[in-house]
Amino acid sequence: MRDLASARIVAAMQTGGPFYKQLWFQTLVSIVIGAALGIATDGKSAEWFGWMGKLFVRLLKMVIVPLILTSIVTGVASVGTGKTLGRLGAKTLAYYLATSLAAILTGLVLVNALRPGVGADLVDTQGADLPELTTMGSVSEIFEKMIPTNPIAAMASGDMLAIIFFAILLGVGIAHLPSGRDRTLRDLFEQGFDLMMLLTSGIIRLLPLGVLGLISTAVAKSGAGTLQAVGVYAITIVAGLAIHMLVTLPLFLFLLGRMSPLRHYRNMAEAMITAFSTSSSSATLPVTIRSVRERVGVSNQVTSFVLPMGATINMDGTALYECVGAIFIAQVLGVELTFAQQATVVLTALLASIGAAGIPSAGLVMIFLVTEAVNLKGAEVATIVGIMLAVDRPLDMLRTMVNITSDSVGAAIIAKSEGESEVNAA
Repeated sequence: MRDLASARIVAAMQTGGPFYKQLWFQTLVSIVIGAALGIATDGKSAEWFGWMGKLFVRLLKMVIVPLILTSIVTGVASVGTGKTLGRLGAKTLAYYLATSLAAILTGLVLVNALRPGVGADLVDTQGADLPELTTMGSVSEIFEKMIPTNPIAAMASGDMLAIIFFAILLGVGIAHLPSGRDRTLRDLFEQGFDLMMLLTSGIIRLLPLGVLGLISTAVAKSGAGTLQAVGVYAITIVAGLAIHMLVTLPLFLFLLGRMSPLRHYRNMAEAMITAFSTSSSSATLPVTIRSVRERVGVSNQVTSFVLPMGATINMDGTALYECVGAIFIAQVLGVELTFAQQATVVLTALLASIGAAGIPSAGLVMIFLVTEAVNLKGAEVATIVGIMLAVDRPLDMLRTMVNITSDSVGAAIIAKSEGESEVNAA
């Protein structure tokens, strides 16, 4: 009965007809119009159309917490207890660690090959002495934050790690209830999940208007002066993201899932565009879940378990950015990082990407955690990070798109390994 109800919801919310009536085409047109308005109106488009983007993002954020809670609880409860849950969790964690590490190593190779910070005159002081390495003291804090002392407060504040941990325990508890006594709770969360998906589908219909407001505002506020000074830095990150998006992830999809990358990317077009325009993995999560379920064909059991966790801890684009950004800062300061220090940057970038919030420019805040791991700190570092902020918005848009694409690839691969033969079949 539940599958039939979900199918009716999906059928009701899908748009058919000519290509110009499709949501993806309308959204692409909105991107072009928004960019043109941002340039042509001399910055006034942010005032005229910015409110549409803000309202759209607020609507998406409105459904995030109840969607994550109901999604994970139903997913974990349906997986059951014991071996199945452990197997699914192990596969998810292994995939996320592998792709994030691959992204970091891609960035590491590029930043050492292109050396974008060498000779960049961004601060007055260069050649600062590098103190001895210190151990990172905040790793334990990430694990401590996973256990909420007050689950209601965690949901109110949007603490995603705590919400996910609590939801997983709740799902496991429901799965362990005696047969018959669990049915009421299962139905409650399943119907709540269907309701949130219905609301999400309605909000997504407003995507072209939201994108118009977001893009026109971003273009109107971006400055061109600093872009030239950090152009090679931006090109390095864009190249790394492109390699990960167009080479690494398709290889994972083809080799591990035996699926067509082109078909998968076509199925995920709406979610990619939403991620690009919102720069938020968390805000895009409702669209990602909808696309993976309806278009990619992954079951609710896998989708509900893999994607909410991915939106919080699987940040491939952010991990690449943290690594390149930290080494770029060292290069600008004239500091040569040893192999051991670069290894520390790699490890810290991996942990920082796990702890980064799925919100716009969160990676730029977390980069201080990476630089401090090798004792790169002080006014000069803060100045360089401030300059990096000038080009962060377009880079943030690209790395968010890479983040959610990696999540969707992981969901498809894991679903295929669980015997779901219809994944990316059409």
